Amino acid sequence: MGWAIAVHGGAGDIPLSLPPEKRLPREAGLRRCLDVGIAALKAHNHPLDVVELVVRELENNPHFNAGKGSVLTTSGTVEMEACIMDGKTMKCGAVSGVSTVVNAISLARLVMDKTPHIYLAFDGAEAFAREQGLETVEMSHFITPENIERLKQAQEADRVQLDYTQPIQKEVPKDAALADGDSQIGTVGCVAVDNEGNLATATSTGGIVNKMVGRIGDTPIIGAGTYANHLCAVSATGRGEAIIRGTIARDVAAVMEFKGLSLKEAAAYAMNRVPRGNAGLIAVSSTGEVAMLFNTTGMFRACATEDGYSEISIWDSPIE
Repeated sequence: MGWAIAVHGGAGDIPLSLPPEKRLPREAGLRRCLDVGIAALKAHNHPLDVVELVVRELENNPHFNAGKGSVLTTSGTVEMEACIMDGKTMKCGAVSGVSTVVNAISLARLVMDKTPHIYLAFDGAEAFAREQGLETVEMSHFITPENIERLKQAQEADRVQLDYTQPIQKEVPKDAALADGDSQIGTVGCVAVDNEGNLATATSTGGIVNKMVGRIGDTPIIGAGTYANHLCAVSATGRGEAIIRGTIARDVAAVMEFKGLSLKEAAAYAMNRVPRGNAGLIAVSSTGEVAMLFNTTGMFRACATEDGYSEISIWDSPIE
């Protein structure tokens, strides 16, 4: 047994031709967040604090679809979602429809710690954030020129877009920027376990490009996009509707408990039940195992374990 941590920055149709200017900042972001998480675990911080800390870092990075980099609804607005869960106590907190809170994951943590509830949304979540003194800003803080362009592309193609999905071209080919796999930057998540087997997970997202106002995805739904118990901690990414139908995160824990599968076997079982091209997940077990699986073209991901292993990957092979 030893500590372990895994981080993801979204799964989807990430082409092997992804330009360096799109790829390198995200790789650097994953490296930084992995280092932050490792340092926190080595300092004996509780995994719940570790995953919140790492996801805050990802939310503050405009290259990922959470916080500052959140994608836009069909109305051009931001509606962020986040969830956090502790494995030992199974306490959890979630928020949806957040549009002014700088770090939605910290609001989810406060819902868990400071209320008798699990899930707050929209006006109620915003009011609670102000009541608790969380940092808030105007919605314009989250709206980047890149995401305005992504929304325009999606609306022209009359579709929503999954993480990194390349827009469907109409009869007239779009310019090169539409084929670089950057139609949406990905949902973020972190899972961690410490030397004592304590587990935690956190996930945060802006959703999918051109989603209907009020749409809620898998991220804040316990057992779908986010789940932890005494056996494992899981964070999923991809098309929320498919992940909700498949209850991916809970399935990993369930087959570990009821079928006696290892973490990697359980993760593979859960992923195999989701149609190809729809999802990815990261998970850690109470004994320090790590699993990072996806059935999309790629998934921005990273992990490290106490025995010295570390990995940062996008496609099938680790990045050197």
